[in-house]
Amino acid sequence: MAEQLKIKLSIANRVYPLTIAPSQEEGLRKAAKKIEAMISQFEQNYSVRDKQDVLAMCALQFASQVEQRSIDKEYVNEDVQNRLLALDELLHSQLSS
Repeated sequence: MAEQLKIKLSIANRVYPLTIAPSQEEGLRKAAKKIEAMISQFEQNYSVRDKQDVLAMCALQFASQVEQRSIDKEYVNEDVQNRLLALDELLHSQLSS
């Protein structure tokens, strides 16, 4: 089994001890930093008193970003596929002539 790393992340004034693979550390620390920034933004822009509400808003924001990327990726893949099919048809018609 690969060596594990023990780290502590602070999110919303709570410390979360984690045992992770060393390759995960950077991503987790960046994610915690983004969450903290988003919490600050929500607390400044909205009159939210409960950390639970702020964390739920953060979760919704991150989940919607993931879903939007998935939708955008599907659209791009479909567009690329359509262009490749058109190019393929063009090539076939030119080669058949």
